[in-house]
Amino acid sequence: MTTETEPASSGNAADNYEEVTGISDEIGPNVRALQLLPPFPPHRIPRGARPHQLSEDQFPRLSHTEKRRRWDGLRKRMLMRGIDALILLGNDIYWDMGNANLRYVTGIAAKMGSHALFLHDADPVLYNAVPHMSRPFHQQASVQDWVTDIRIGHGVPELAAELRDRGLDRGRLGVVGFSSTIQTTATFLDGELSGLRAMLPDADLVDFSDALQHMRMVKSEEEIDMMRRGARIGRKVLDTLVASARPGVTEAEVYADMIRTQIANGAEPNIFNLLASGPVEHPSDELWHLLHGNDQPVTPTMRPLQQGDLIVTEWHTKFGGYLVHTEYTVYLGDAVPQPLQDIWDVSLECLDATREAFRPGVTLREAWEATRKPAERAGYDFVELGFHAMGLASPEFPTVIYRPGYGSPALNGSRIGGLVLEAGMTFGNNIDLHNPAWKPDVGAMLSDFMVVREGGAEMLVGTPRHIGLGGELS
Repeated sequence: MTTETEPASSGNAADNYEEVTGISDEIGPNVRALQLLPPFPPHRIPRGARPHQLSEDQFPRLSHTEKRRRWDGLRKRMLMRGIDALILLGNDIYWDMGNANLRYVTGIAAKMGSHALFLHDADPVLYNAVPHMSRPFHQQASVQDWVTDIRIGHGVPELAAELRDRGLDRGRLGVVGFSSTIQTTATFLDGELSGLRAMLPDADLVDFSDALQHMRMVKSEEEIDMMRRGARIGRKVLDTLVASARPGVTEAEVYADMIRTQIANGAEPNIFNLLASGPVEHPSDELWHLLHGNDQPVTPTMRPLQQGDLIVTEWHTKFGGYLVHTEYTVYLGDAVPQPLQDIWDVSLECLDATREAFRPGVTLREAWEATRKPAERAGYDFVELGFHAMGLASPEFPTVIYRPGYGSPALNGSRIGGLVLEAGMTFGNNIDLHNPAWKPDVGAMLSDFMVVREGGAEMLVGTPRHIGLGGELS
């Protein structure tokens, strides 16, 4: 922490310190009337001392230009819908994606829990977690400079009281949770919503989550650069997977090596890795899960890898809050079996077709039909074959990975086929093919990460165009 203190000789040493109580100087009478317990006993810090600042190369952050773009767009949408203020409720649902909207607005959010108020004529107020994480200050003050009013959170009663102090308790208030094409219902804790209704009986509370989801659909170049940096780490993770996958090494060891590579290179500890392994050749009356990866806690296991094994996996690399998607296939052996190689070759055709289709003005239906044409021509089946939008969450809108009429309407292209791609949309590919005439339980997984551009997609990861051979350095 840097300090700005008077020399000790200038007077009483006590004059060089100020008392810290953990109670914001900004609170009004309604918050004071709650008589909330002090977070911790008063203590002294050097007068004028301020939280240290981590440099951008030590912790990624977005610019004030990006902040102004978002806040301006959000306030315009609020005005158009007659919204007087926003209440952002964060949580750690679905690999922390429940914080996506809050992070989009404030630049940061805590896994332990964050809430925020976003206002028309004042900077946001960010509420965080627990007192013992906020002494002598909350570390979020060191890693971002969008929000300076960071307070220890006491839940819904404090939010409601703050809105009363600002004369907004009778207004139209937008409540922002989280939703995606999998979490199709906005995620709110029932106790928080019922508490807001009880404490703000004269307010009109409306769900405003969709406005944030729409704003996040097209990314700025600054956001794309954040994902580009994450993609470089994602490629390092892929290389680690290939190098670590050797006979005798357990799934857990390979998995741990991949996670270490992510974190050691600056990615956030977001452990989304859907890894599955097993023998390509096995008795026909024995089924293995080798068409798609597995979710935690099924993966990773302590199963040792063996010669002739296949690894299929999908992982997200999270950098600066942004998710980058990669899928890859690794074979443990000297040469890839020809039927598996054939599946891979068609997968590459699908990937190339997507890259060509990802141009502004192309409809989603045109893009997914082009993606699927090589698989249809080869007579192959798929678990997923399409693409899902990604950014601060995954899958974002729009997404299509299933056949029409199957799975979830939010994921099978229902009603969205005529929508057009826009420059700056970002997608992970889902190419999970198998040949049912060969094996019903063995396939390949492949993806890159694509940005919609004039002339075809920009590919961020640079996924190799060959199946990885375990133990080799890519």
